[in-house]
Amino acid sequence: MWSSSFSVYSMGNSTSRLYSALAKTLSSGAVSKHQEYLEHPDSELLDPIDPKDLLAECQVVLQKRPARLQRDFVDLRTNVARSHQPIRVMQWNILAQALGEGKDNFVQCPMEALRWEERKCLILEEILAYQPDILCLQEVDHYFDTFQPLLGRLGYQCTFFPKPWSPCLDVECNNGPDGCALFFLKDRFTLISSNNMRLTAMKLKTNQVAIAQILKCNETGKLFCIAVTHLKARNGWERFRSAQGADLLQKLKSITQEAEIPLIVCGDFNAEPTEEVYKEFSDSSLNLNSAYKLLSADGMSEPPYTTWKIRLSGESRHTLDYIWYSQHALQVNAALSLLTEEQIGPNRLPSYNYPSDHLSLVCDFSFNEDPDRLL
Repeated sequence: MWSSSFSVYSMGNSTSRLYSALAKTLSSGAVSKHQEYLEHPDSELLDPIDPKDLLAECQVVLQKRPARLQRDFVDLRTNVARSHQPIRVMQWNILAQALGEGKDNFVQCPMEALRWEERKCLILEEILAYQPDILCLQEVDHYFDTFQPLLGRLGYQCTFFPKPWSPCLDVECNNGPDGCALFFLKDRFTLISSNNMRLTAMKLKTNQVAIAQILKCNETGKLFCIAVTHLKARNGWERFRSAQGADLLQKLKSITQEAEIPLIVCGDFNAEPTEEVYKEFSDSSLNLNSAYKLLSADGMSEPPYTTWKIRLSGESRHTLDYIWYSQHALQVNAALSLLTEEQIGPNRLPSYNYPSDHLSLVCDFSFNEDPDRLL
């Protein structure tokens, strides 16, 4: 999925230069220390990085850790014909560093496994391994010192929207608020419009946010909307999540001109498929389907889990993360399989070889040739 243009940059002594670039992002300082990235959000003034070199550098940092867990793509194409290069979309709650170290109480995960210097490289390794064209992240609290500068240098346009009252700020020595982040490869897509949205529930502004962007696919000239969100967590907040979902759907209907523009919504919904907010998305007039249902035998069931952790309160295994898409205009060519229970291991997530308590979801999409016929 990486553009061939990445390979034209000569890095010279690439390992030492990359190590220097990587090392600069290890600081846990405040956002004010990274004002240059705020002033140049497209990283246009920073040297490009070859993704293969960055991956190699991450692997040097991780050489004492277990090997990365292998996952395979499942081919879901209904026909072999391909009219354009697929659009690879990655959805992932990466686990905010402040929460992982300070609040989440993963009782089976050693604190050493959560050290940012190495966990950061595990996150980057996962992203680099799957080479997404579009990357949607939640719980990002190292945006300005890590993800924006590094991914910007890989050719991504980067957008971040923090939570108004991030729980990360309650943790001593935090790195600022966490929020949602959206990245897309600038050589594949052109940004048409961007919306940062604070979600409401019962007409009240909430602490949850979303980003929605209209992009033009440079190869086909077609427009589509990509959105990322992270709904309210915890049991007992089901009605609240339902209200947030309804608000987000209403906003997306306006942005997509009532589904005239195809839509992909990535998020940690903090909601099982039995919840009302899931039904709202399934039944929406936007004609959305959940991509990971297609991995089931009947195409009707969600995976058994997308997050699996052990906290003081006990073991927690749930399906909370989704990639929704306009099924009249888009088709899923492939989806990345989930880690098995055996791969995850008895101590669950996060771990020495997986950096988050949530699994990444990755799908390849293509545009339907005649979407109007399927409406």
